Amino acid sequence: MIPDVSKSLAWLEKHYTILEGIQRGVERETLRIRPDGSLSPTPFPTEIGSALTHPWITTDFAESMLEFISPVNTNIEYTLTFLRDLHRYANIQIHDELMWPLSMPCFVGNETDIILAQYGNSNEGRLKTLYREGLKNRYGAMMQIISGVHYNFSLPTAFWQAKDGIKNAEEGKEVISDGYLKLIRNYYRFGWVIPYLFGASPSVCQSFIKDPQKLAEFSKQTNGSCFLPYATSLRLSDIGYTNDAQKQLGITFNDLQTYVDGLRKATHTRSERFSQIGVKVNGIYRQINDNVLQIENEFYAPIRPKRVPKKGETPSAALLRGGIEYIEVRSLDINPFSPIGITGEQIRFIDLFLIWCAIAPAPEMTSDELQCTKVNWNRVIMEGRKPNQIISLGCGNYHEPLAKVGHDLFKDLLRVADVLDHKDSQRRYHHVCEHLDVMFDHPELTLSARTLQAISDMGTAKFGTALAKQYKQQLNAEPLQILTENDFISQRNQSLLKQTTKEQQQQLSFDDYIQQVNK
Repeated sequence: MIPDVSKSLAWLEKHYTILEGIQRGVERETLRIRPDGSLSPTPFPTEIGSALTHPWITTDFAESMLEFISPVNTNIEYTLTFLRDLHRYANIQIHDELMWPLSMPCFVGNETDIILAQYGNSNEGRLKTLYREGLKNRYGAMMQIISGVHYNFSLPTAFWQAKDGIKNAEEGKEVISDGYLKLIRNYYRFGWVIPYLFGASPSVCQSFIKDPQKLAEFSKQTNGSCFLPYATSLRLSDIGYTNDAQKQLGITFNDLQTYVDGLRKATHTRSERFSQIGVKVNGIYRQINDNVLQIENEFYAPIRPKRVPKKGETPSAALLRGGIEYIEVRSLDINPFSPIGITGEQIRFIDLFLIWCAIAPAPEMTSDELQCTKVNWNRVIMEGRKPNQIISLGCGNYHEPLAKVGHDLFKDLLRVADVLDHKDSQRRYHHVCEHLDVMFDHPELTLSARTLQAISDMGTAKFGTALAKQYKQQLNAEPLQILTENDFISQRNQSLLKQTTKEQQQQLSFDDYIQQVNK
């Protein structure tokens, strides 16, 4: 089941310095709620700055949905502390409001309570809100306020130089892109291990499920929670944010040009279903266009190849220009047992796993094979902790117990850990492996099991609000460690000035701007 990685591991052990300088960044989403647990109706605080242009604190789908962004850095502790500083500062600026500590929302009585994120009067800002209007009309607003953590990761150039003999990142961009696509294919094959270990959404509030047929599949508690007994991450399931229209796209990850062609086709192919919504009705826009994807970022995937685009550049144009710069892991639920939604242990595990994905054999995959990998993902998402759960190889021709596959994987990860720990007397990567490997025999130790136990005892509402209040007090009591008050004031003023400048300098009408976007 697990491919033979022994030669690659032996090579890595000989070149143990080439992993120094891994670059990382974290994006964490969370809903602002009132003390009674209901969704905040207030706008993004101007005390923080402009959600359009602030580099660290912004909004995602809704005006009440904060997003914290750590800058790229090579030090895990620095990244976590920076992220915590962002939480500490925002915690004060939202006054008596709280940050919801779970991925799945609660207390949302009506979708009309969800106010789309607002970004001012510039064409760029209006387009961002219109994109969200399109998402709401296509998939429903409730799906869009499910929160997660995105982890951005890139390997040092030295890794690719040693592995593939390239001179530098520019000359070797095609080789590096192929390497990251190989990583992504392995992630699709084995990435179900992430929701198994770290899924933290085994339940939802009953009000969240509008479909009576789906609701009937769930066990219900008197406190209003609905759950599946062995579920790990309902956020990643069909209950969460998935796009049925995208299943027909056939996008694969075998080479960069084919991937980009698939994305571009989706953003230029009219959808019969979405055309029924209308684009501009009675003078009001309902979506950017009626294509399968309004823009490339609408493509839903558990992992994405990325490059920072230049001004006016689409994500796919950036990829073709410079190759894949980093990958974005999108399968992490909010960790409810951390005030910032993620821990160092989780980061270290994902480092280990992604490195393993980069060195393990990764045969090319057709779109049909890619769909087959989702069988394992869905199995783990819906019933991953089920006793004697199995994992399939390929399209179901061969099966092995999930626990055995997990243990086999960790034998490899332990060797990667020793490489990463070569300068660390605390052997932190090694300890991560020892701690997590046990969970395949003891699923009750996983995040989803711990979360479900707490929700069973207290109910989703009480558990979530109790944690939110606890973290409010905890963060309020902590001083800033990396950033200063002046840093935040400076960013606030700069971001507000940038937004004003954008609004004053635009030359096109919004209609003309939309036409340009849709070219």
